[in-house]
Amino acid sequence: MVFLAKTSSPNEWKTVVNAISTLVEEASFEAAAEGLSFRAMDPSHVALVDLDWPNSAFDKYDCDKQFKFTVRVEDLSKLIRRADSGDSIEISSAENDTLLVKMANGYAREFQIHLIESTYGATPLPKLSFNSKIVMTEQTFEKMLSDISVVSDHITIDASAERILFSGKSDAGTGSATLTKGSQDLLELKVKEDSKSIYSIDYLLNITRAAGKAADILTFEYSSKMPLRLTFNLSEKGGKIQFYLAPRIEEK
Repeated sequence: MVFLAKTSSPNEWKTVVNAISTLVEEASFEAAAEGLSFRAMDPSHVALVDLDWPNSAFDKYDCDKQFKFTVRVEDLSKLIRRADSGDSIEISSAENDTLLVKMANGYAREFQIHLIESTYGATPLPKLSFNSKIVMTEQTFEKMLSDISVVSDHITIDASAERILFSGKSDAGTGSATLTKGSQDLLELKVKEDSKSIYSIDYLLNITRAAGKAADILTFEYSSKMPLRLTFNLSEKGGKIQFYLAPRIEEK
């Protein structure tokens, strides 16, 4: 055996697959003794997804040598969607051209999917420093994005020491939503320097709806006219998915 990873529920796998599928059609996972990782940028180079899933977050994890495997996200997604809420999921490979997926609860199922050759190169993480950090409930973040999407395809996020303002505008009109420090939905607001930047609502909504199913809380960090980083925790046992989203630069 080269690699085996098992979870007691399918929730984490569903979140990972859903999150990855918002950006890319194929996924190259890196399995090592320390855990499972994945990183890729979408074809337009607007967004990047980074998965860090340590071995301690699995119910069972074995990897006796570094192993990279690439799958079509839709192929893996179809299998993971077959899992019921009480199913355990075990994914393994013996360094051949297939990935073995086992599910078990009321009855056991076993699938094999073919691995593919990766067409992507290595994706380095951007080196960024963030002036603003916001921790809030996923539900509120998604609702604010949805509210602004009624009038705009892009959202302006404006953070200061005492409040964070979401706003948007288009030919149809304008909209805004504000959370002030101390609000029950705004769990943390740390602003070293007032920050204001514009991002795509579609990307943020798709990412939040995909990854947010596993996390009640999300963290986002950004600086003026710089990429934003969204962080979702996979489970209480550990693991996280981070998204980096490039800002929209307004033409003068």
